[in-house]
Amino acid sequence: MKILIINGPNLNLLGKREPGIYGSDSFDDYLPKLRGAFPNAEIEYYQSNVEGLIIDKMQEVGFSYDGIVLNAGAYTHTSVALHDCIRAITTPVVEVHISNVHSREEFRHHSMISGACKGVIAGFGLDSYRLAVSALTE
Repeated sequence: MKILIINGPNLNLLGKREPGIYGSDSFDDYLPKLRGAFPNAEIEYYQSNVEGLIIDKMQEVGFSYDGIVLNAGAYTHTSVALHDCIRAITTPVVEVHISNVHSREEFRHHSMISGACKGVIAGFGLDSYRLAVSALTE
């Protein structure tokens, strides 16, 4: 199986950004553990702070990969373009969030992309990614 994890804006700062919310591990530290948990899956990783580049990457793999795990960051709450991209591709997409967005600011309670995704996982820290990959591989 080929799975792509995509992280959106500011998630390149994991481990430094608000560790009380996002934890103290960087995604680069976490990724080998995630890959080790799924030895039969090829897990690739992509991060961008630019909405259009995320869309380009999803379109690039969205007809050939077995799954996409998407943490769109703040674009979750604003991007009709990401919603439309997810609807346009055939690869299933699981939306993930490290924090429980529903226990945070009101503006984070609404996702523009959830309705286009296969499922949503939130609030389990970096383990949210493992849960998403598990859902895609089962």
